[in-house]
Amino acid sequence: MASDRPKQFLHLAGTPIIFHTLKAFEECDSIQEVIVVLPAVEAAGFLSLAGKFGLKKLSKVVPGGATRADSVKRGLLAIRSVTAEIVAVHDGVRPFVTIEEIELTVSAAKETGAAILVAPVVDTIKVVKGSTVVSTIDRASLRHALTPQCFRYEVLRKAYEEVDVNDPSLTDESSLVERIGASVAIVEGSSRNIKITTQADLVIAEAYLRHVSNES
Repeated sequence: MASDRPKQFLHLAGTPIIFHTLKAFEECDSIQEVIVVLPAVEAAGFLSLAGKFGLKKLSKVVPGGATRADSVKRGLLAIRSVTAEIVAVHDGVRPFVTIEEIELTVSAAKETGAAILVAPVVDTIKVVKGSTVVSTIDRASLRHALTPQCFRYEVLRKAYEEVDVNDPSLTDESSLVERIGASVAIVEGSSRNIKITTQADLVIAEAYLRHVSNES
């Protein structure tokens, strides 16, 4: 992002991206408690800042780790295990997730133990070796993995007990749960649920917000 601040704090329509993201979880009846994992330097004042945005479900702010898996595990350990049922893990820079997508994924996880939000792959995917195409993959069987990714608490906790959280190749929670032999259901979501990771993504997000505003 070429920014001196973590990308979740960059502004989208005048508001930090993370607060756009958290609004959907605040308004979702399937979510009772929110724990935010942030870089340590940003964690200290976040609870007071969140109050200005009316986030009543936010209960804890946890300093993150060196990798995604480490950060998620830290958030997981902050959950009260005696009351936990379903854990929904979401990227702070996916502000366009809808309340319905969250509810459907949580509901699927209640039924199956594990469920993730996905979107269809629209591009043709090639397998390459060096500078040569080896084969073409049938995209009908492929999906983009989105978030939230939802799991029964005990399933996700077991998955994290059996991995090295410092492994940078662990890029989502579903892959950890797959490793312990658990089945992961899918919920078809929207390709609008983008992850804002580049300046180009931020431009797209601004355009999408303007489009939604004009429609309303």
